[in-house]
Amino acid sequence: MKNTQKTVWVTGASSGLGLHTAMALRDDGWQVIAGARSFTGGQKDGMTCLPLDVTDENSVRDFCRRAQEIAPPDALVQCAGMLVLGSCEETSVEEFHRVMDTNYLGMVRMNREVLPMMRAAGEGKIVLFSSINGLLGIPFQSAYTASKHAIEGYAECLALEVKPFGIQVMLVEPGDHRSGSEKYRPHAASMTDESPYAAAYESATARIHHDESNGSDPDVLGRKIARILDRKRIPFRKRIASVDQHMAVYVHRFLGARINGAILEKYYIRTENGSKQKEGGTEGK
Repeated sequence: MKNTQKTVWVTGASSGLGLHTAMALRDDGWQVIAGARSFTGGQKDGMTCLPLDVTDENSVRDFCRRAQEIAPPDALVQCAGMLVLGSCEETSVEEFHRVMDTNYLGMVRMNREVLPMMRAAGEGKIVLFSSINGLLGIPFQSAYTASKHAIEGYAECLALEVKPFGIQVMLVEPGDHRSGSEKYRPHAASMTDESPYAAAYESATARIHHDESNGSDPDVLGRKIARILDRKRIPFRKRIASVDQHMAVYVHRFLGARINGAILEKYYIRTENGSKQKEGGTEGK
């Protein structure tokens, strides 16, 4: 009897939303082939875990070769990602490159290997993890925000190009969720107490940490993605976020830049005694 179990390949599956999504797909009956840099191969928790570094062309090719020998992908879910916290001025070009190479170009590398397989099959589903930050920017996450904006534009192009081949594309735009590892959230090397942005940076990163620590349940996100992938047709965008984060997107879309800026500044930059950043330091008004 023909095996009707569908197969999904998941990148960035060792932690965070990638892990929770992979486990939800496993529980939903998918054969999960999971990739991450920390994996060494073999079975774990009902999933096949293969080594994968999405920034390395050879690693991507090797993962795809080994995974295809097990089963070609009915769906590809791309979750590999990282961020660097730092001011635009003090985040180095190397740090920007590292984030873009993982979050955006990692997806490009995987798609280049997987698309020929899906075209040959005449069908397939590709899920790209973007973020609320793919729709709006917040202070001190410029590298991450830039990478997610790149994914948004790339996905629009991709969806138009592959539609004639029966391939569907979906952007997932999560808000804050309780997940992830601090090793994938480093601070820019130049961000020190001597930085002219120090006070605002401390305020903003404390708010970011609070929102992530008190974010939504990542298991719920994983189950939602599994249910969507079970459908014959999948939406191009799926935002999975709290009510206030949905509202932030609508406010950003329909209000002017000045009003948006004032709202975000008030939310993220709360320096002691209401002080504002000034050139060369953090003096009070």
